Amino acid sequence: MAGRVGIIGSHGLGQALGVLGRGESHTLETPFGPHAGPIITTELDGVPVVYVSRHGRGHVFNATRSPYRANLFAMKLLGVTHVLATSTVSSLREHLPPLQLVLPDQVIDRTYRRPCTFYDDVAVHVELGLPFCSTLRQVLAGVADPLGPGVHPEATYVCVEGPSLSTRAESLLYQSMGGDLVGMTAMPEARLAREAEMHYALVALPTAYDSWRPPPAGQEHETLLARMSENLQAVTASGAALIRRALPRIAASPTACRCDSALTMAIWTDRARIPDEVRARLRPLLGRYLPPNVA
Repeated sequence: MAGRVGIIGSHGLGQALGVLGRGESHTLETPFGPHAGPIITTELDGVPVVYVSRHGRGHVFNATRSPYRANLFAMKLLGVTHVLATSTVSSLREHLPPLQLVLPDQVIDRTYRRPCTFYDDVAVHVELGLPFCSTLRQVLAGVADPLGPGVHPEATYVCVEGPSLSTRAESLLYQSMGGDLVGMTAMPEARLAREAEMHYALVALPTAYDSWRPPPAGQEHETLLARMSENLQAVTASGAALIRRALPRIAASPTACRCDSALTMAIWTDRARIPDEVRARLRPLLGRYLPPNVA
């Protein structure tokens, strides 16, 4: 493997992985502002990893305000080439029940308030037909524990803006669009990872059915919330175990997809017209494509 494996998830994922309080903590400057709290570099089972809590320490950023660009740019600075992320979701399908794991292969982006590209000053159009890295998804599916919770190898993730959960009408609409899961964090994270030429896969963690499915008769709201909290802890532990099983395989297996050359044909701006300031600011992302201008 060419570089480190980045891991993005919740504080609970960091606890389940055992990375909190280990290794070295970093605070890096990025052109996109501060990242979501300290970034940890350490090793898991001999594999160099870089961990960041997407919502910051204490979950201070909601899904809209999470600094996706800064998080991924900082990971790029630290040599990350592959990213494994987790995301809490609600299920739109009976066959994807809570407590099982899902590896989405498609996404429908319904967000509208988030900066969604690194390239505000350059016309860059990455191919996103397959928004999640097929190679990483195959690795994750291949290390599923046959005695553990089910791991579903494909699904369409509907990424909504939030912060509220879906109305029942919205939930039914997402089903009619072909959605299987509803969450708030897959985008722009997956798009940014592609723009940074990182291999990115997501382990979705269903904690409940979405609002298309009425709760069982007689269940109080507080009971449902308590059940969701219990489910979150259990499914986070399962997701962490899957990631740990995948890490040695990722480290040992060569990459076999085009994620790490996604910018080869994607830069449309006349390169002679890209200012030196932009080249310098985006050098970690575009450096191999944009040599310094020659006077």
